[in-house]
Amino acid sequence: MASKKSKDRKYELAEELEAHFAEYSKLFLVTVDNVGSNQLHEIRKSLRGTAVIYCGKNTQIRRVIRKLAVDRPELDALVAKMKLNVALVFTHGDLSTVKDMIESNKMPSAAKAGALAQCDLTLEKGITALEPSQTSFLQALNIGTKITKGQIEIINDTPILHKGVRVDASQAALLQKLNILPFAYGLIVVGVYDNGSVFEPAVLAISNADILAQFNAGVRNVAAVSLALNTPTIVSVPYSILLAFRNMLAICCETDATFKGAEDVKKYLKDPSAFAFAAGPATSGAAAPAAAAKKKKTTTEEEEMAPAAGLFDGGDDY
Repeated sequence: MASKKSKDRKYELAEELEAHFAEYSKLFLVTVDNVGSNQLHEIRKSLRGTAVIYCGKNTQIRRVIRKLAVDRPELDALVAKMKLNVALVFTHGDLSTVKDMIESNKMPSAAKAGALAQCDLTLEKGITALEPSQTSFLQALNIGTKITKGQIEIINDTPILHKGVRVDASQAALLQKLNILPFAYGLIVVGVYDNGSVFEPAVLAISNADILAQFNAGVRNVAAVSLALNTPTIVSVPYSILLAFRNMLAICCETDATFKGAEDVKKYLKDPSAFAFAAGPATSGAAAPAAAAKKKKTTTEEEEMAPAAGLFDGGDDY
C-alpha cells in the first residue's frame, strides 16, 4: 500500500512539473544545501505570488524535461544542470528582482565541522560566558585566557575562522559553546533559464548603462578603424563630415573664401576685441558700483600716501 502511494505521489509531482513548464518561461536553478524544511517553508511564504519553488529528485526532473523537449528542444539545456542538490524556482517576474528576493531569505546557522567557512571570524578580547572549567579547552586552541570574577576572559583578539578554509571540530565546538552563529544559509542561484537561454546569474547584474557603455565603445572602435582604412561606414561618416568641416574652416581662415559656418570665426580673427565682452564674465548691476567705489578708495589712499613717502627720499638729511 505504501509503495502504491509513493508511486501515485511520483506521478503527481511529474504532472505538477509539466504544468509549471507549460505556464512559466523563466526559472532559476538554486542549491538547497543546508536549508531545512522549516526555512524552505518560510522562503515559500515570502515568495508567494511572485515565484513557485519545485523540489524533486533529479532523475525524475530530467525524465520530465526530456519528455517535454520532444516538442520544446530548448529545454534540453536544463538536463545537464540537474546535478547535486538543486531545486527549480519558476517565476513571471523580473529576474533580477526575484533573484534578490530569493537570496535575501537567509537564516543564521552554527559553524559545522567540515564545512567551508563563509567569512573570517575573530574572537575579540573580553569576558566570556564560559566557566573556569573550560580553560583547558581554550588553551588547547592556543587562546590566551585568565579568570576574572569567576568567568573566563580572553586576553587578546584571536582569529578563529578564515574564509574558504574548512572548519574543524574544535572550532565548531568552541563557537557553539560561545553561542556564536557565524554562518547564514539559504537558496543560492546557480543558473537562470529565460525563454530557451541558460546563463549565469552574474548576467543579471549587468545594467542598461553597462550595455550602452560597451555598445558606445564598440561604435568608437569601428569608427576609428573605418577612418584609418578610408572606408566609409554608418558610424564613421559623421566623423568624416566633421573632419571635412575642420579642413574647410582652416582654408577659409587662410584665404578670402568663406561660407556661412565660417563667418563668425573670420570676424573673431579680424577683431578679437569685439568678442572680449561676450567671452568675459558678466558683471551684475550691483557689483559694478561696488567695484568702482573700491577703485576710487584705492586711488585716494595712494594719493594720501604719496607725500608721506617723500619724507624719506632724503634719508641722509633726515
